[in-house]
Amino acid sequence: MITLLLFQKRSPYLKERIGDDIITASGLTLLGADDKAGIAIIMDFVQYILTNPAVKHGSIKILFTPDEEIGRGVNKVDMKKLGAQFGYTLDGGERATLEGENFSADACSVKIFGVSAHPGYAKDKMVNAQKVLAYFLTLLPEHNLSPETTEGYEGFVHPVAISGGLEEAEAKFILRDFTSSKLRDYKNILEELAKKAIAKYLGSRYEVKATEQYRNMKEVLDKNPQVMEYAEEAYKRSFLAPVRMNIRGGTDGARLSFMGMPCPNIFTGEMAIHSKQEYVSVQDMNKAVEVLVNLAQVWEEKS
Repeated sequence: MITLLLFQKRSPYLKERIGDDIITASGLTLLGADDKAGIAIIMDFVQYILTNPAVKHGSIKILFTPDEEIGRGVNKVDMKKLGAQFGYTLDGGERATLEGENFSADACSVKIFGVSAHPGYAKDKMVNAQKVLAYFLTLLPEHNLSPETTEGYEGFVHPVAISGGLEEAEAKFILRDFTSSKLRDYKNILEELAKKAIAKYLGSRYEVKATEQYRNMKEVLDKNPQVMEYAEEAYKRSFLAPVRMNIRGGTDGARLSFMGMPCPNIFTGEMAIHSKQEYVSVQDMNKAVEVLVNLAQVWEEKS
């Protein structure tokens, strides 16, 4: 029997979709709990609010955003039409976690330009851009600034794609850190390594370009501390000890924060995300609904 501790009834939105306390996929594909779990929680919250008029709350707006994983989730959001001052995303993981900071992110490309010549008569003429780029990649730090060797608040420089040919070759990177100013340092590191690479292959040249993707929402939330404080109060009313966590990734909440709506992230119970072992706890999803109901009341009381 699945019950909401607060509501003393089965979750009306989830009851036809579950057979046990843990939801998994077959093991052959992704479950997609990121972020089907968030959608289910939001819809259950909406149903509870609509069917329980005694719950006091202010104006509540619901927003669904697509394509978060490719950074386009809020591109078309009309903030004036949405008309919300503060928000919360339902996209987190472990029960009781509350995420109010995330990576700042840049995309960066390193292009190497070589010198073309007929391969039959290339001696002392040809400079193969692919070989220069390959050497450049060997210069990347192995024991720091790499996703494989970093954790917590440590940032990284990560190559995500390579393409090219004889005359031109390119490596695309993502740069990540919780301190936005460090992204400039990471770009400079790539530039210094590119200089070292072309120094070995005379006649080649390089180009490094960085593009802003998103920034750490903590920069906005620190100016609006009540957004996190009210969420923590809602957790406590739901008999949870809130655990502030950082996100080693991005979230639409970060971009929404910089669009004028401070927006931290509330847990959903999804675990092992983006893997075939992904699962979600029904109890955690129900608890997240309870948190949302309490959160709506906290804002009403304190506004």
